[in-house]
Amino acid sequence: MSTAKVSGLVYQVRYRYYRSCKELWFRRKSNTESLRCYATEKMPNISNSRKSTLFLGIVGVSVGAVIGAGYSYFKAQQPQKHVMNPDTGITNNIVQDIPDIPISRRVIGSMDNTGLKLKLFQYPTCPFCCKVRAFLDYFGFSYDIIEVNPVMRQQIKWSQYKKVPILLVQVDNGYLQLNDSSMIISALTSYLHERDQGLPEVVKCYPTISYTDDDGSIKKEIMNRYFLMFQEDIPKDRTKENILLERKWRKWADDVLVHMLSPNVYRTLDEAFQAFNWFSEVGEWDKHFPAWERFMIVYVGAVAMWLISKRLKKRHSLKDDVRQSLYDECNVWLRTLKKQGTKYLGGSSPNLADLAVYGVLSSIEGCRAFQDLQAHTKMGGWYQDMQQFVQKHGGAMLMSS
Repeated sequence: MSTAKVSGLVYQVRYRYYRSCKELWFRRKSNTESLRCYATEKMPNISNSRKSTLFLGIVGVSVGAVIGAGYSYFKAQQPQKHVMNPDTGITNNIVQDIPDIPISRRVIGSMDNTGLKLKLFQYPTCPFCCKVRAFLDYFGFSYDIIEVNPVMRQQIKWSQYKKVPILLVQVDNGYLQLNDSSMIISALTSYLHERDQGLPEVVKCYPTISYTDDDGSIKKEIMNRYFLMFQEDIPKDRTKENILLERKWRKWADDVLVHMLSPNVYRTLDEAFQAFNWFSEVGEWDKHFPAWERFMIVYVGAVAMWLISKRLKKRHSLKDDVRQSLYDECNVWLRTLKKQGTKYLGGSSPNLADLAVYGVLSSIEGCRAFQDLQAHTKMGGWYQDMQQFVQKHGGAMLMSS
């Protein structure tokens, strides 16, 4: 292309840009009559300029949309990239030091011969925390409990992981930090079966991976968290079939049963306040938190959870009468036990799935939703049997190990 043609094109582009700028400037003038006169006398082709600008804008948006859609499709076709979380691994799970946080209470297992020194950071009625406590109590572990303020959460500010439960296990160079209730239970159970390998070695079997979700957000997942790690063959008292069945119903407790709780416990504002007052009583918040903190937890927490429960009801596709959804899922569990013909999923004694379901339900024991559940299903009988078994068992497995 010749220099003259290039100069001509440049001039045309500049002229169109000049006219567009002029038009935009005069649009902002308050005197519309002056604008009309100027547009008529000085810029007789103003309508053509508008058409040109509009055309260029439409073309630009269209091209951008096509390119964006193509790029999105290209990215969607790429395999998800899973990378090991740099915060994972036995070395990085060691906490060198933690603040001097007062212990809320201490549980002593009279038959505990493991030598493990455990600290459990928890909310007293969090279903996942209750699940861990049911496991620890059933197997007779000794452990310290630190109540976490569910609003301020200052007791876990030292941790990058901001959820509960968190279990700290004292080791030579600090504390081994275990996150996620199911991983905690799996790791400790695996350790009890084969103590020679040491708990830090067991924890290496549960790495955390990071991956990009469909919406572009970074997600983290603990691998193998429902798996028991046996170095040798399956223990004599277990079969492959009952291990798979146990794993299935442990996942059900986390993925289904738990999601029935909040929409039922916080179904109405009155029930939400009743639940939080019970949480305060069972957690002895009057002893562990100042009055203003306790007031904020109860009243702010109750209102917030009442609002959140509405979204959770929709997200998990619960029935309009959320109580019926709770009854239905608990009846699924009871029918499974009836079909198997045993009192517990584990047979004559509970297994990890029984403890998971019991632990989840124990988190709402003092709520109206639990009272209604007992009145409209046969879950209350199984629950009471489990409660007595957990209390009486008290570490028989530790004594026999």
